[in-house]
Amino acid sequence: MVSQRPAVLPGRPWPLGATWDGKGVNFALFSEHAEAVELCLYDRTGLRETERHRLYECTDHVWHGYLPDAAVGLLYGYRVYGPYAPERGHRFNANKLLIDPYARLLAGNLRWSDMNYGYRIGSPRADLSFDRRDNARQVPKGVVVDTAFTWSGDRQPQSDWSETIIYEAHVRGMTMRHPRVPQALRGTFAGLTSREVVEYLKALGVTAIELLPIHAFVDDHFLARRGLRNYWGYSTLNYFAPEPRYLAGSGPSEVKTMVKRLHDAGIEVILDVVYNHTCEGNQLGPTLSFRGIDNASYYRLLPDQPRYYIDETGCGNTVNLSHPRVLQMVMDSLRYWVTEMHVDGFRFDLATTLGREPGGFDTGSGFFDAIRQDPVLSHVKLIAEPWDIGPGGYQLGGYPPGWSEWNDHYRDGIRQFWRGDHGMLPDLAKRISGSAEQFQHNGRRPWASINYACSHDGFTLADLVAYENKHNESNGEDNRDGHNANYSANYGHEGPTDDPQIREVRARQQRNLLATVLLSQGTPMILAGDEFGRSQDGNNNAYCQDNEIGWLDWGHLDQEGRRLLGFVRRLIRLRRLHPALRRPRYLHGEEVSEKGVSDIAWIDVDGEVKSPESWGDHFARCIGLMLGGDAGQFIGATGEALVDDVLLMICNAHTDGLRFVMPRPGGHAGRWVELVDTAVPDRLEGTLSVRAGDGYRIQARSLVLFRFAFA
Repeated sequence: MVSQRPAVLPGRPWPLGATWDGKGVNFALFSEHAEAVELCLYDRTGLRETERHRLYECTDHVWHGYLPDAAVGLLYGYRVYGPYAPERGHRFNANKLLIDPYARLLAGNLRWSDMNYGYRIGSPRADLSFDRRDNARQVPKGVVVDTAFTWSGDRQPQSDWSETIIYEAHVRGMTMRHPRVPQALRGTFAGLTSREVVEYLKALGVTAIELLPIHAFVDDHFLARRGLRNYWGYSTLNYFAPEPRYLAGSGPSEVKTMVKRLHDAGIEVILDVVYNHTCEGNQLGPTLSFRGIDNASYYRLLPDQPRYYIDETGCGNTVNLSHPRVLQMVMDSLRYWVTEMHVDGFRFDLATTLGREPGGFDTGSGFFDAIRQDPVLSHVKLIAEPWDIGPGGYQLGGYPPGWSEWNDHYRDGIRQFWRGDHGMLPDLAKRISGSAEQFQHNGRRPWASINYACSHDGFTLADLVAYENKHNESNGEDNRDGHNANYSANYGHEGPTDDPQIREVRARQQRNLLATVLLSQGTPMILAGDEFGRSQDGNNNAYCQDNEIGWLDWGHLDQEGRRLLGFVRRLIRLRRLHPALRRPRYLHGEEVSEKGVSDIAWIDVDGEVKSPESWGDHFARCIGLMLGGDAGQFIGATGEALVDDVLLMICNAHTDGLRFVMPRPGGHAGRWVELVDTAVPDRLEGTLSVRAGDGYRIQARSLVLFRFAFA
């Protein structure tokens, strides 16, 4: 219905979105190719339209108007008029109610129906046909919000990169099965920051929690037809609104409260964000927001066939960051989450797509340049998933200064080494020393490498050592989905077993992988639940498993799980105590201390520095890494000189124990004091020591860390 109240006032073309000023609401929507825009208002149910206003003002492609007396809580959407000409890249259909790309909160859930598509499904003309049915009752509505919040002196931890330890987690999965989180709060932002969860994270020792997507997203139509849900959330509907299913009831303020409580515990909040594609898919996808507002601006289209989308993401479409208004939307979204929500950084899904210009990936792209010069965003943590599926999409190490990157070379290399694959020593050495061959350029530091053994995408750590093959049948894709190259092993039996020998090998391999991650140069990241042996029953692509497969099982922490958890806490403590394990500069054996100890040296089993020829031994699976704690003395983030003991880490992936001669650092006498041994995880630090020059028997499949006590 069209409102009987006086015509909407002109308002302003900025800021974009719906902005309440205490007296009314200003609405502003970008659309370069629209011919007309209507603002539709709804009652509290979101089902009945109460008013409709034509926005007559259009300034610089922004349609705008001001509604006096409009208040917080108002529900709204848009109808945008223009040509429906897919062959020219335009897909306007005013029969479809559209979600404001700048909405700060959404009310209602998407209800899948053929009415959500701009064309007639089943028509022989496919997407060239036109659907005239009104879908307003099927889609969420934007909500006008009050952004006021009392931060009460919130202080962002601002952890130095060299001290950062990341915990990758899922808002819903963290608490759905947590016995001490109130039932009403499980699976929500409020549940994530309940006292029990925050205390757990603090006791674990991580400095940052990286949350899988919390921007509003949809359960894809094909999943809904299977009775499944989009659990991971990589199907974004809106870049400003939090996902409604994660809210216990208080809207954006609940997210702010979560951030503040984590900050109070000294934990940073990093968001996994998906600016490379949206939930609208390809030309056969639904019309929910961007497509109906201005398809030719928001998406990259094939230049000679604009009916079709450039798809470098594998998700049907690619967001067009080459368009200044679309780039502005992404930048506005990022700044909103930093300035309004106080988050500390972002992990960018398929980040290569964001750096693409018409000629391909470009470190000088508009997106990278905009980030680098931005006074807000240039100082937060920026993490890239450094690939997409387009030409030249794999860009590990190719990102500009200031960025860190998920290092899948690290992940695969340590998996293969500990599995016992031949010829992996040279690769292991590169990985645990910071992957300099990938990242040491343009002033970048070792923290640019995000080191991990497992992430949400793939096997959990427990499954990595229990399954040789993926088991994704419950995803409904005949086990065709998910990675095939997992570099996993089951050590004698596929899946759970009561065999004590197999269980011991698996437990030790989990400790080996976690110790490698937490003791390597670079930035460690662990997957939530890996610290106590969480399993997904062999599913290595649990993107649609919003159930016990995907949720952490807190109620069944068995003895093995508690033992592993204690071991991880110990490793994190060691990393914090020993700055030599987190050097801010690359080590190449060129710096030598006053005692004649180099900053880094690779030690062979005979106790001598590894010769160039010995690196070619295809069957060698044992190596020592010696770090000179006072060689190349360095300064910490707060200005103090960081000096450490000389450390020795020995990695033995052989299936048998062997004799390792303990080196003499700089030719000095002394004793090597054990700090941790993955083969004897409960042995107390300092219980065992070995004289330099003596032989030490390192057990099969084990990692040992020593510090040197000079005589």
